[in-house]
Amino acid sequence: MSQNPTLNSFMCGDCVELMNSLPEKCIDLIFADPPYNMQLEGALQRPDSTEVDSVDDHWDQFTSLAEYDEFTKSWLLAARRVLKDSGTLWVIGSYHNIYRVGSILQDIGYWILNDVVWIKNNPMPQMKGVRFCNAQETMLWAKKSQQSSGYTFNYRGAKTGNEDLQMRSDWYFGICQGGERIMVDGKKAHSTQKPEALLHRVISTTSKHGDLILDPFCGSGTTVAVATKLGRNFITIDREERYINIARSRVEQIVPTRIVSEAEWADAPPPRISFASVVESGLLKAGQQLKIKNTNFVATIHEDGSIESQGVRGSIHKVGTILLKQASCNGWTTWHYYDEVNSCDRLINDLRTKSE
Repeated sequence: MSQNPTLNSFMCGDCVELMNSLPEKCIDLIFADPPYNMQLEGALQRPDSTEVDSVDDHWDQFTSLAEYDEFTKSWLLAARRVLKDSGTLWVIGSYHNIYRVGSILQDIGYWILNDVVWIKNNPMPQMKGVRFCNAQETMLWAKKSQQSSGYTFNYRGAKTGNEDLQMRSDWYFGICQGGERIMVDGKKAHSTQKPEALLHRVISTTSKHGDLILDPFCGSGTTVAVATKLGRNFITIDREERYINIARSRVEQIVPTRIVSEAEWADAPPPRISFASVVESGLLKAGQQLKIKNTNFVATIHEDGSIESQGVRGSIHKVGTILLKQASCNGWTTWHYYDEVNSCDRLINDLRTKSE
C-alpha cells in the first residue's frame, strides 16, 4: 500500500522497501550517494605505519559483484518508480562502482544526460604509491527514459552564474573538511560526507523552488541540508537511525536563504551577449563609427561585428588593445557610439542588455 509522501521527512529503514511505499511519480529529483563497494581488504596504512581513516563501514561491504549489482538494480528500479516522468536522477560513484551503475541504469530504461566529473582540489593521497592518486568521482545525471521530456535544467542561470559561459561537466570542489565536516565524539560522523558546494550546484541547476527531492542514502544529510537552504522539499532514507538523527539535527539548525522566484528571474536583465549580436539586432549598423573618448581613434563597424581603424581590423577588444598599445583592452568599456536620441556619446556596453 502506497502512502502519501510527507514533505521534509526522515525515514529509517530499507531504501527499496520505503521507496516502494511511496506513490508512483511523486519525486522531482533524486540524488543518490550509494555504497561504492570499495572492496577494501584490511586497513589502509600511511608510509609511517599510521592507519588511514578509510571507508571500511559495514554498509559498503558486499560478498560479490553479483550481490552489488542486484542491490544496485533493486534501488534503481524503486527510484525509477517514484520519479516523475519529468524528473531526473543523479548518482555519484568512483571507479569501483560507477561503470556497473551506469550499465544497470541503461539496462532498466534510464537515459543518461551527462556524466559529470567532480575533480577534487585536495584529494586523499595514494598511500602505497602503487597507482595514480584518485582525484575524482563521477556523477551520472539521467532522465527516466529516452522519451521523457520537460525535465528541469536551469541552463540560463548556470551560464549566467558562470560568467556567461556554458557550465561544463568538469566541476572543481574540495573534499569535505574543516568546519563543514560533521563530527561526533571527535570522529567523522560519516566516512563519505560530500561537500555542500557540490550538492548546491546539483540542486540549483536541476530542480526548482518547492520541488520534492529524494535522497535514498541519507548519510550525514548533505542533500537535505542544501535542499532546505535552497527552498526545496525533501524525503530522505537511511537504514541506520544514527545517520537519520545526525541529518535531522543538521537540518534543524538551517535558516533557508532567500529564494528568488521564477517571476523575479524572468524580469531580471538578460545575459549580455556578443558585439556581433548588437550589430545583428540593428542597435548598431555596418558603416557606423565608434570612437575612443579623449583620443583621435575612430573605428568603422563591419557587418560581421568586427571593427576597423587605421588599417587594423578585428574585435572591439583586439583593435582597442593595438591602438592603445596596452596588454589588453575591454572593448565594451572603451568604445563609444553616438546616441542620436539623446544627442550624446555612450559606451557600447550600454547596448549589451538590449539585444538578446
